[in-house]
Amino acid sequence: MTIQCLKIIADENIWGVKQVFGQLTDFDVNLNVIPSSCITADVVRDADVLLTRTGVRVDAQLLQGSTVRFAGTATIGDDHYDKTWLDEQSIAWATAAGSSTISVVEYILASLLEMQSQDRVDFKTMSLGIVGVGRIGSLLAHICERLGIHVLRNDPPRQRCEGKHDFVSLDELLKQADVITLHTPLIREGDDKTEQLFDSKTLAYFQGTGIINAARGQCVNNKALVDWLHADKKHWGVMDCWQHEPNILQELLAHPQCMLATPHIAGHSLDGKAANTQYIYKALCKHLDIEETWDMEAALPAVVCISDENEPWDVLMHRFYPIQQDSEALKAIASLDDTERGKQFVHLRRHYPIRRRWVKQSMKAKALFEGV
Repeated sequence: MTIQCLKIIADENIWGVKQVFGQLTDFDVNLNVIPSSCITADVVRDADVLLTRTGVRVDAQLLQGSTVRFAGTATIGDDHYDKTWLDEQSIAWATAAGSSTISVVEYILASLLEMQSQDRVDFKTMSLGIVGVGRIGSLLAHICERLGIHVLRNDPPRQRCEGKHDFVSLDELLKQADVITLHTPLIREGDDKTEQLFDSKTLAYFQGTGIINAARGQCVNNKALVDWLHADKKHWGVMDCWQHEPNILQELLAHPQCMLATPHIAGHSLDGKAANTQYIYKALCKHLDIEETWDMEAALPAVVCISDENEPWDVLMHRFYPIQQDSEALKAIASLDDTERGKQFVHLRRHYPIRRRWVKQSMKAKALFEGV
């Protein structure tokens, strides 16, 4: 049997990239792991496979005339991929959509629990508006309802397909929700446009007190959000995704009512990052029609799941994910100049400390997530 050569160019920030892609069944792999800034048209010209994260725009400018036949991004977002052009060129592509779902939901729960500990929300009386009810929004809705939170779902594409049952319009949600959390893709035009969905006009109609954005930075006009925070001391925000990353708005970061501010790490649990890699590994194996040999769970450090059924959720949250520490780290760079603040934003994201999923550490959390 002839062993084929396979040249792979990969972003160095993909978790476990050397261990996972250094050897593939039936192929002699030439793996070149480099910084995203070094992934250029000249570098990928004679490659077979390109593996990226969000720092690389994958389109005709990068791949025209190259030998790349598969491109994969170890991220749930795919805004940086020109999918139409890739399809036209018969270049297979894959994302890690769905891989970070549990990690992002845990981030939102940690945010809500932190806000409850500060008396800004009360799970027993609040209404949570979820804008975008896909994988993440759906799981979040089920978990929050199990915690006794009243949930309002807004998803126009799903509502058109499935009928009004279980969905409300954005206008209704703006009137009824106490807190809104966004979980939409970035759509730049059309009836379901989400870019700048929460601008000054939308925020003016919102009757609640809290906004959480762990979806896409461009979905919320950050300057309008600052004005909305200024308008009422009861207003608050939790920001993980920002406009113009990494050059985020200093006025928003430093605002005292921006209660939690993190560097786009909602899905960055260690398990989530490993799952990002697993998704594109599986897609590449399918593309090459080869056997999968890498075991993600075996590659991750073991975690002891403790019996904690009687402990309150706020205690568990501070034990498994002290989200305030992440916020303090980002808030600490607010006084830096724009250039240095952008560099530090990237540094905090790339050197994010290890965080494990609650469901692997807690019997109570595992029970909460079971069956959904």
